[in-house]
Amino acid sequence: MRRFLASACVFAALGMMPAAAEAQRSGSYTVAGRNLDGSDYTGVAALAQVGTASFTIVWQVAGRTINGVGMVAGHSFAVVYGAANQPALGIYLLQPDGRLVGTWTVVGAAGTGAETLTPVVESEVPAVPRP
Repeated sequence: MRRFLASACVFAALGMMPAAAEAQRSGSYTVAGRNLDGSDYTGVAALAQVGTASFTIVWQVAGRTINGVGMVAGHSFAVVYGAANQPALGIYLLQPDGRLVGTWTVVGAAGTGAETLTPVVESEVPAVPRP
């Protein structure tokens, strides 16, 4: 019992990252990213949990609505979606503050883009279509 309590105290003192389900949440996010051509973009996104580890995601960027699905595994969040009639995918790392920081690509592209999703209070973000 002492060993368990000592371990629990060490993890608490180190600020252990929350479990994936605790770090990831349904809700609205601001989006800031870099396209494959190096240009920057911004927008909003909405995540909705639809299973133990699965989510739907809807981005609204540059006047376009993009629908995708994602899965949490450990502290990673992987997504797939369609972009310009091509399959696309991204992988994000869940941050302790709730941000998702990752890279993405379109199948067959020569490079990758980057994107950060930052959680926001619902009243601070424009309406996003819900998945």
